[in-house]
Amino acid sequence: MASWDPGQYNRFAEERARPFHELVARIPTTAAVAVADIGCGPGDMTATLAERWPDAAVLGLDSSPDMIAAAERFRSPQLRFQLADASAWRPQRGSLDVIVANASLQWVDDHATLLPAWAAALDDGGTLAFQVPIAGHDPGFAAIAERPHWAGRLRGAAAVTGPRSASPVLDAEEYVRLLSTAGLTVDAWQTTYYHVLPGDDPVFEWFKGTGLRPYLDALDDAEAFAEEVRAELRARFPREPFGTILPFPRLFVVAHRA
Repeated sequence: MASWDPGQYNRFAEERARPFHELVARIPTTAAVAVADIGCGPGDMTATLAERWPDAAVLGLDSSPDMIAAAERFRSPQLRFQLADASAWRPQRGSLDVIVANASLQWVDDHATLLPAWAAALDDGGTLAFQVPIAGHDPGFAAIAERPHWAGRLRGAAAVTGPRSASPVLDAEEYVRLLSTAGLTVDAWQTTYYHVLPGDDPVFEWFKGTGLRPYLDALDDAEAFAEEVRAELRARFPREPFGTILPFPRLFVVAHRA
């Protein structure tokens, strides 16, 4: 399991929040009494779900103890957090009105097998909504894949740390087919964000909070590795007078039970 640093993750909090808010805005469920946020991270965005559905009990789940510890500052009678592995989470049938998974399912290898069970957990009028990076979009991995020295060492550590060369994210058509078969009406779309990031090596700093975590955790000499990745990302995403442009494509799926 990768280590997670809530502070590092939130360095680009505004950019990370935008897809979440655009996903939630498309959820058609107007009234809810039970809401779950899968991969809630430090809880900032989970707290907004309590505002969207003020009569709902909101549960935030995450597999990182550090993230859950950070999220606890938002705990209230309406909002609670729990350490849990998404791949093992099986809510009761018809027990939830809204399930949100924002930029988390790309870390769950078997999530395609989970989605029908999560769909069955929706009550009438409920919605399952998630967004993930488009499969294959990982500049951090691309920056090391061409270096056999690092790639070989990381493959050897994969069984322990989980670095992957392939994303478990499906094509949009596959999600539509899977969730339609589960009895839901599905809306899916793709968006590419062109983030303008400030500061030195911002693309490295972005992925240091997400996709690079397993690789950095796998190596004793992580700083040497990090310096090579910084240089490669600097070349791929050059700094300009106004900042550094990071194109980031994402896939959105909103599946509703009428």
